[in-house]
Amino acid sequence: MITPRHVALVAAVAAGALLTTACAPWRLWSTAELARDAQPYTAHPANPTRRVLVVGDSTAVGTGATSPVQSLPGLIGQHHPQWHIDNLAANGAKFADVVQQLERAEAGYDLVLVLAGGNDVIRFTPPDTLRPQVQRTVALARQKGERVVVMPCGDVGNAPFFKPPLSWVMSRRSETLHTLVQQAAAGQQVRYVRLLRPRSQDPFVTRSKELNAADGLHPSSAGYEEWYRELVAQGGLAGMGHR
Repeated sequence: MITPRHVALVAAVAAGALLTTACAPWRLWSTAELARDAQPYTAHPANPTRRVLVVGDSTAVGTGATSPVQSLPGLIGQHHPQWHIDNLAANGAKFADVVQQLERAEAGYDLVLVLAGGNDVIRFTPPDTLRPQVQRTVALARQKGERVVVMPCGDVGNAPFFKPPLSWVMSRRSETLHTLVQQAAAGQQVRYVRLLRPRSQDPFVTRSKELNAADGLHPSSAGYEEWYRELVAQGGLAGMGHR
C-alpha cells in the first residue's frame, strides 16, 4: 500500500534527481530499465578467423539498443560472423573498472575495443585521477591484443538527458576526457576514434529522436549504427580484413 510517507520519499528522490542532473526524473527510471534489460553481445563461432575483446561501460554492453545484436559489438559480429567476440563490459563502469576488466582478461586477441568514459564524465572523476587510469587501460589493452581501439562516447552534454547549465559542464568534461584519451592513444600508438562533435555537427543532436534511446542518455539501435560507421570510417577495423 502506498502511504503518504512513500509519496514523500518518491517526491524527495525526484526533486533530488532534478537538482543534481537537471533532467526530467523519469529519465532516471528509463535508464535503469534499459540497463537492467541489456546483455553484452558475445559470439563464439566454431572456427573463428579473428578474436576480439570488448571492454568498457554500458555503451559496450549495448544499453539502449533493442537487442544485443544491434549494439556496437553486435554490429561488428553481424558484419564479421567468423569473428570470436568476448565482452567483459559492465553497466556503470568507469575507466578504473575497465582496468580491472582487462586485468582478468586473457591475452592473444587480434583486437581489443575499449568503449568507456561516459561514467567518468557524469560522475566527476577528477582529470588527475582519470589520466593514469586511461593510460593504464591503454597499456593493459596493448598487452592483451595485437591491435587496440579506444572509442570514448561523444559529447555527454549534447545528450537530451541533461539540460543547461549542467549540460555545459558535461560538455567541458567530455572535451577533457577526449583530450586525455587522445594523448594516451598517441603515446602508446593505438587507434583513437573520435565521436566528439560540435553541437551543430553532432548527429545525436541533429537526429536526436532517431539516434538517442528512450532515456535520452544512451544511443538507440540507430545510434549504435552511427557509431559503427564512425568506427569503420576512422579506421578502427582497418587491417582486420573481412574474414
